[in-house]
Amino acid sequence: PDGPKAQRGDIELRHVSFRYCGADTDALSDVNMHIRQGDKICIVGHNGAGKTTLVKLLMRLYDVTDGELSVAGRDIREYNLESYRNCCGAVFQDYRQMSLTVAENVLGRPYRPEDEEAVVSALRKAGLWEKVSHTEKGIHSIVTREFDSEGLVLSGGEAQKLAIASLYARDCSLVILDEPSSALDPIAEHEMYENMRKACENRTMIFISHRLSSAVTADRVFLMEGGTVAESGTHAELMRQDGKYAALFRMQAQNYTDTVNEGGTVYA
Repeated sequence: PDGPKAQRGDIELRHVSFRYCGADTDALSDVNMHIRQGDKICIVGHNGAGKTTLVKLLMRLYDVTDGELSVAGRDIREYNLESYRNCCGAVFQDYRQMSLTVAENVLGRPYRPEDEEAVVSALRKAGLWEKVSHTEKGIHSIVTREFDSEGLVLSGGEAQKLAIASLYARDCSLVILDEPSSALDPIAEHEMYENMRKACENRTMIFISHRLSSAVTADRVFLMEGGTVAESGTHAELMRQDGKYAALFRMQAQNYTDTVNEGGTVYA
């Protein structure tokens, strides 16, 4: 519980490995990364490549088995744990709504009257304000009907927008998005990432996505495979390398092209 307050700064992983308790092999092995403060980073790779394990280490939900993970030049294990976690904001694809008010879901704590502007602003940025504003109780509507027969029922995409609104409402220096757009169509996904980039202008943003189109504008892309970093660079650099990332990107792009040629709706 003791330790200095967490600081904003570059994130560095040096020869990081991690093995889950009881496992026979490492989930991550000899991972090296340097993420500059404020960068927008995309992590891609097949299922089981270690992407989610990596971001859980970044949030210090687990500690590394070997190597060092540092922020602002200090091993994150030296920081006060509560202070460090308060610097992190995350939305995972298995996000669950709480049967509390919309405002409490956004804030992650009890609502205070002075919070109204921040909550409404966060909902607008997340693209959920129109839905909430048309309800009788607005931001004080209970989410789900578990405890309120007139509670607000959200679709999968709307629930993820509610989770994303919570990031807008918090002053966290590290934002992690682990497949937050899995319930969104490509157009809504593009709008979400553009809004997140604007809102996170001075924050470090790390997003995991299976849709490689979201990696095009990232400052840096890390392709993970078998628990380690197989390739890294900007989208343009990786395309010029013509390696595994380029092959995956062209494969997905071909799926879009085939769908258009068949005259169907473009969703991939």
